[in-house]
Amino acid sequence: MKNILLCTTGASPQVVTETLYALFTQGKAYPDEMYVITTASAKAMLVEGLLTQGHLQALYEEYGMPAVTFDESHIWLIEDEQGQPVFDAKGEEDQAYMANFITRKVAELTADANTAIHASIAGGRKTMAFYMGYAMSLLGREQDALSHVFVNDEFEFVPDFYFPTQGDHWIAGKVPGMQLNTKEAVVTLAEIPFVRMRKKFEDDLISQIEEATFSKTVARMNAADQVTSVQWSNKALSLSVLGIDIKLTAKELALYQYIAQEPDKKVLVDRAFIESTAPSKAYLSVYSQMKGDVRVYRTFGLEDDIAWRELNLTSLKPMEKEFIQPIRTQVNTKLKKALPAEIYEKVQIQSQRTPGGSWYWIAPALSVTAL
Repeated sequence: MKNILLCTTGASPQVVTETLYALFTQGKAYPDEMYVITTASAKAMLVEGLLTQGHLQALYEEYGMPAVTFDESHIWLIEDEQGQPVFDAKGEEDQAYMANFITRKVAELTADANTAIHASIAGGRKTMAFYMGYAMSLLGREQDALSHVFVNDEFEFVPDFYFPTQGDHWIAGKVPGMQLNTKEAVVTLAEIPFVRMRKKFEDDLISQIEEATFSKTVARMNAADQVTSVQWSNKALSLSVLGIDIKLTAKELALYQYIAQEPDKKVLVDRAFIESTAPSKAYLSVYSQMKGDVRVYRTFGLEDDIAWRELNLTSLKPMEKEFIQPIRTQVNTKLKKALPAEIYEKVQIQSQRTPGGSWYWIAPALSVTAL
């Protein structure tokens, strides 16, 4: 499994070497590869400190650490909607760009089951740390970790300090005339527990999160406990839940609508049901509004849709008791793939066996209307 270190940085690229040092000396999983998320204005400091001045290589040599795969191509600049680098992320709009970018990059890295991501929130703006933590909570897996790195106060924000040395090495401190011995620096890596929510989502929904904006993703999650409506489109053959469109076949969409339009949104399939043509008429009255497969009409004893439209119903048969269950399964499978688990539970077609038959229903409190 490949170990990947993902950092955010701002004006202090030192957090990168401090994190690598702490991972190595504390016996944590050491990265094979490293990526850094930053802004256009901070990139020069990052490249200068780690690569040009050679502090990253110096760290490897000081402790005999394996070199991590990292070069300028591993520096990811936060981008706006047009794909242009954000300069310093100080503007209000920049916060949205930052959130979207970080979430998408975490989604990309965690898409590979053969990777373990160690995300550091030590560098960059406070909002960067928040968005990184949020993205890891949303998308992180069991093998992933989140951390912050600390250094004792006198070494914090000291430009020439990049990591503790094994021997004496004196540098200028924050106060004019002060000298600090880097041998005396103490760097601590603190792993941060976080709630992993990824298992609540199906793979298809994860891919939607990769494409959605941060604000839309949050809105969907916040709305999960407030789902009160489902909308259908006969033209698009889809159900819409919280702005997520789920494509169905005409046969599937008609079943959802048929159940939703019954009293209390419930259908009891029993002896009376399979002896009556009323359920067949109710279902076909919905199905006929869509462009569907003509063979469905033959299931009910009709030659085609023309017979239905011309009310030539002498051959109409009752709905078979086996008709609903397989279509229900197909509908629920598509809903489950597209929606978070807690939302799916509220909009699915439910069923329960009862003596002499089976109940099928949709949550009575759910509003099911045309789009």
